Amino acid sequence: MSKKQKKLLWRILVAGGLFAAVLTVNLTLHPVWWVGVLLMLVPYLTVGYDVLLSAAQKIVRGKVFDEHFLMTVASLGAFALCFVEKDAHNAHEAVVILLFYQVGELFQSVAVGRSRRSLKDLLSMMPDYAGVEREGQIVHLDPEEIEVGQQIIILPGEKIPLDGVVLSGTSSLDTASLTGESLPKDVKEGDSVLSGCINGEGTLRVRVSKPYSESTVSRIMELVENAGMNKSKSESFISSFAKRYTPAVTLLALFLALIPPLFVGLFSGKWSFDHTFYPFVHAALMFLIVSCPCALVISVPMSFFGGIGGASRKGILVKGSGYLETLAKCKTVVFDKTGTLTSGDFTVKEVHPVKGIPEEELLLVAASAEQYSTHPLALALKKATEGQTLYSVEEHRNLAGKGVYARMKGQEIYVGNRLLMEELAIEAPLLEGAGSALYVCQGGRYLGALLAGDTLKEDSGKSVETLKSYGILTVMLTGDRRENGEATAAELGVARCEAELLPEDKVRIVEELINGEQSEKTVYVGDGINDAPVLTLADVGVAMGALGSDAAIEAADIVLMNDRPSDLVTALRIARKTMCIVKQNIVLAIGVKVGVMLLLAMMAVLPMLAPLSAFAGTLAVFADVGVSVIAILNAMRAMKI
Repeated sequence: MSKKQKKLLWRILVAGGLFAAVLTVNLTLHPVWWVGVLLMLVPYLTVGYDVLLSAAQKIVRGKVFDEHFLMTVASLGAFALCFVEKDAHNAHEAVVILLFYQVGELFQSVAVGRSRRSLKDLLSMMPDYAGVEREGQIVHLDPEEIEVGQQIIILPGEKIPLDGVVLSGTSSLDTASLTGESLPKDVKEGDSVLSGCINGEGTLRVRVSKPYSESTVSRIMELVENAGMNKSKSESFISSFAKRYTPAVTLLALFLALIPPLFVGLFSGKWSFDHTFYPFVHAALMFLIVSCPCALVISVPMSFFGGIGGASRKGILVKGSGYLETLAKCKTVVFDKTGTLTSGDFTVKEVHPVKGIPEEELLLVAASAEQYSTHPLALALKKATEGQTLYSVEEHRNLAGKGVYARMKGQEIYVGNRLLMEELAIEAPLLEGAGSALYVCQGGRYLGALLAGDTLKEDSGKSVETLKSYGILTVMLTGDRRENGEATAAELGVARCEAELLPEDKVRIVEELINGEQSEKTVYVGDGINDAPVLTLADVGVAMGALGSDAAIEAADIVLMNDRPSDLVTALRIARKTMCIVKQNIVLAIGVKVGVMLLLAMMAVLPMLAPLSAFAGTLAVFADVGVSVIAILNAMRAMKI
């Protein structure tokens, strides 16, 4: 508990003790009524002075109608009835009203604190300093002072302050605060590291690749801080509803206190306060307590806040509650292929040498020719021959859009696509299959071909299957060859596949889905720079965060830090659970309050229910504070995934 919460708890306990003592005195010693009222003022002011003060300050500022105003009018009205009736029992009711109200405020404060804590935990990622080596000593500088290209030293147990590339050292990184992943990530020379991770047992020397303002941890904190800016339709409705609702119920209470008694007096000819006005004035005061909309105003935003906080603990960053609400309603999910459903990490799947040449030799020749290339297919060849000694290259040249040329052992080697073979007038059989074909020739002689393909992410198939079980249409868009796209779609069970697309083609197709006959909410999931326009266009754009491009993360509404398609399913479950809790709280708050309001109205009008009026105060307090507490506890469930 915070200091403020502890202070409120002590006030409630002290006021409760004083109330019990004064109530005992009033019931046993039966002092003069005004003495009993004065004694009750002690616990009343102890527990409710801040409510009275807040109501007075807001009245002075012109902001009259809020929950503090309603509680103040209701409780002071109860005291006023004591002077009319010459009895202290209504003073007891006034104290009970504020005691229960403050108990509800304490529950609310603790619950909001717990839901905020899940987001505030992200603050632990913020680095305090960056270690820079100067004259053999490590000096701690503000991360914002470090420039791109500078080298920083990260000792065991320290937080990585800036994004960069490991120049020397090996270690394992705790990425839990960044991605929600419990397993450590091993890094070595040449690997990229992200700010916000905690270094393990090894010392790392890192070259900074981004300024602090563009680092992963800085951008995540910016996303979290701005998460409240995009309000859901439910939240916006509740906020506008509360502003109009409170003055309306105040006028209704005034109407209830004055108009029915006038009719009763006119028809009966009797104008006694006890019989004509008192039941209606008492009912109006109870009506004010019941009508306080705090259960709605508190629990609905808190449900969304809990959902966003719970998602962040899973490495899912949601930029606002509106996107969570829209995600819960989605009926179509559109995936990019490479880097989203597939790893973007190519491997050699098939080797087809001509007769007389071993597969290992064909691989070695191709990998040697490609050893200076950074193309994904070249990396696949180098991975396939890892541990083997490549042939030395005397000359190397990249052939844009076709392949590479290399001179090895005095002979010309070409490795590339069919277009390159056709230019060289090399007869090469067509290699069919899902993947990218690489043809190899040496000294004008065809040696064979290799087929390299992208690998599916482990959880892609299960994720697509789960989405389909939810009744969601799955679509895959890719710029890859149609054969590759259709083969991937068939393997995953994606309902629709469009291939060989340019970025503008993706925009066109997503627009068609959004504006189609069904007009259902559409989610787009992507990771590349060319996905940024579609991410912005879709009802909800989801970016693969850890490996995704800066442009994609900036354009997206939700960021999956772990790059796992299954995290989209988790986000969908969180969104649907959150919306279910929001609807439950709306029904609970409105249903109970309307029911109790009707009962109080009947108590005031129907003689047969008059004996129950003694319980009106307790019933009213439960309808306000009790419902608020139940709604808040229900909202807290959104944090648990």
